[in-house]
Amino acid sequence: MCTPASDSLSAGNPGITHTPLLKSKLHDAADQEVIVWDTEYAPGAVNPRHLHPAAITFRVLSGTGIWQEDGKPPITLHAGDSLLVPAGTVHSHWNPSNTEPLRFLEFIVAQEGKGGSIRRP
Repeated sequence: MCTPASDSLSAGNPGITHTPLLKSKLHDAADQEVIVWDTEYAPGAVNPRHLHPAAITFRVLSGTGIWQEDGKPPITLHAGDSLLVPAGTVHSHWNPSNTEPLRFLEFIVAQEGKGGSIRRP
């Protein structure tokens, strides 16, 4: 059964919207689910340091985004680029543009209920 995911990810992040596209249990893996978000960052929007308990794949649809893992230089992604962030990786990402929105898809396969993000100071 496929159901839309809830939009709890946007709370506390002005200028960031997450539109749920899919949330579905994986039939061949106990307690595993797949989640897909259509995410948009307004110009200048920032998602501060956080981690995901599961790996997450980003696919940029439009605009330019900056992703930075702790201890590593920032990576600039453009429309058509993808990035896999391993589970537990502390990172941040933002839209560096003052005029253009950033839009990307997020793909997560996680233990049921563990697909969200956890803030880091």
